[in-house]
Amino acid sequence: MQTLVLHPDCAPGSIQSIMADIIPTADGCRVTFVARGDVTSIAVPAVDAPGRFDNLWKTTCFEIFWSHDGTSYREFNLSPSTRWACYDFDAFREGMRNAPAEVEIAVTVSESELRLTAEIRSDLPLPATVAL
Repeated sequence: MQTLVLHPDCAPGSIQSIMADIIPTADGCRVTFVARGDVTSIAVPAVDAPGRFDNLWKTTCFEIFWSHDGTSYREFNLSPSTRWACYDFDAFREGMRNAPAEVEIAVTVSESELRLTAEIRSDLPLPATVAL
């Protein structure tokens, strides 16, 4: 599990740390995100019907950016609502289109921790550069 680093332009907020772990699997990958801090002060969407859904980045979600060639990439948006999205891009924010994937999300939420684990079935070539 790796601790993610806050972007230098962002002020610290109610979440004290975000840790992530990603493991390649035969069908794609398994990822776990853990946000710790005052979870009650962030907007955590309620669990909803799972499935593909656009615009998840407008609310609380975790993201994965997976690139095999350093230019094109596959982006995953994983919401605590159990909804998800998957897009392919030709370059940074260019050529966006839906990408093939199947995602199952499990979430636990307490006052001090938000934990999301996703089983992702998608073509994810290795080696890769992965940003979380």
